[in-house]
Amino acid sequence: MWNKVALRSVCKHCPQPASLLPPRLPPLSRAFRRTCLGPSSDRQRAQAAQNGAGALPGCLPSKARRRRCAQMYPVLDGRVPPAYRHVFEENFRNSEAVIKRYSELLQVVSKGGGDNAVLRHTQRNKKLFVRERLKLLLDEEPFLELSPLAGLSMPYGDVPAAGCLTGIGKICGIWCVFVANDATVKGGTIYPIGVKKQLRAQEIAMQNRLVSVYLVDSGGAFLPLQSELFPDKLHGGRIFYNEAIISAMKIPQVAVVCGSCVAGGAYVPTMAEETVIVDKIGTLFLAGPPLVRAATGEYVSPEDLGGATLHSRVSGCSDHFASSEKEAYECVRNIISTLNYEPVPEELMEHDHPLYSSDELLGLAPRDYSCTLPVKLAEAQANRLKAQASMMAAVACAAVPKITIVIGGCFGSESYAMCGRSFSPNFLFLWPNARVALVDSRHLSMVPQAGDSDCTDESELKHLKQKLEEESSAFYSSARLWDDGVILPQNTRKVIAQCLQIIEQQKYQVLPPYQYPVMRM
Repeated sequence: MWNKVALRSVCKHCPQPASLLPPRLPPLSRAFRRTCLGPSSDRQRAQAAQNGAGALPGCLPSKARRRRCAQMYPVLDGRVPPAYRHVFEENFRNSEAVIKRYSELLQVVSKGGGDNAVLRHTQRNKKLFVRERLKLLLDEEPFLELSPLAGLSMPYGDVPAAGCLTGIGKICGIWCVFVANDATVKGGTIYPIGVKKQLRAQEIAMQNRLVSVYLVDSGGAFLPLQSELFPDKLHGGRIFYNEAIISAMKIPQVAVVCGSCVAGGAYVPTMAEETVIVDKIGTLFLAGPPLVRAATGEYVSPEDLGGATLHSRVSGCSDHFASSEKEAYECVRNIISTLNYEPVPEELMEHDHPLYSSDELLGLAPRDYSCTLPVKLAEAQANRLKAQASMMAAVACAAVPKITIVIGGCFGSESYAMCGRSFSPNFLFLWPNARVALVDSRHLSMVPQAGDSDCTDESELKHLKQKLEEESSAFYSSARLWDDGVILPQNTRKVIAQCLQIIEQQKYQVLPPYQYPVMRM
């Protein structure tokens, strides 16, 4: 999920308006304030009152507001009761096991199509590996990689990272979505899971108004699976539809042609606001030289048919000619630096450190999902169905950013009430121990079956339980892009902080009044 430097603390705090706080509790006693806040807190409050800061909570500096909140709400006792110590230890051991599996899968994904494919890509084709390209494109800060486990153990085989890297990183201080094809995976062909991953990246760009950068190096669709790639509404053509809509929303899109762009892949850079093409390695055409020769008998080189010189001087499909990949990514950074986007002001990024170590979350990641919060809340309602329906309506229509973290079991209606994928959260992540399914496999025997339940023999029930157990795992979910990735429990605070910064950025954009896409003439 994170690159090598991603474990650095990027946690920032964006203070919320005072009006969003819950109703005030009675003020705490002086003794409690001294115990929790230290002996100097009384003097600090007296000094703030003398400066007139105590009268208007909304005008207090961010640190002062947090101290005021600390006075109103008691600090929770985070110690594990002795009676539950064994549960904590079981959870910790389970977390270590699933994190080990998670690390093994990330190691597989990081190699792209394998050592031989990477060697052929870099040595024979003289191109940079996709992760090296991102190092030249992005600022030297941690970036959030989305769904790195997508494409593993699919019915049509393993497609590491779905054949493309997507994520959100900073370019010249501006948060940008990137979609970077990995031509070492399956020769650069696009599989159905790759289309789904690119569509999710575009959805995030639209929902959070993020600049989009495409690094295009694609061999086109995988023809044996064309029925799962082409005809339907959310298949390959939706990528181009989204490009037009994003352009009409005045969200900038920049593309780099750093390899082959064949067939449908050729529309991605052509529909972008600005396109850079790399000399000698970047080509752009609807049909490559082999198809031209088959149709006309004429032999033409890739460079003459759709190389950098042709599209920069003749066709107008490219705006910038780059003699090398390094120059191309410098050009993109220059383009981003001239946009009407401003980085989130630094004064909004102060933060306090948590009271307890984030490693303790490994012992709190539940191994047993029988006591999840939504179930307990629902049981407390006189009318569970009506209460859940009201909760779903409130979640669906809430006009605030939504970030969902699945930390345990997420079964059935819990997914709806707690803003699962179908309720379009801005971001959705899973802990490695999480489970997502229609029903909990352990409770399958209590779920009524269609028809006569007496006809379900024990072997069928056992097989169904095993199937549910496999399909409900976090890794199965993430491979199919039912989420935005698996994150480590101890990185949760960092990921949420980054997501909040990303969402906050759209407040600092200058939006033009017109709403129509860019068209090349």
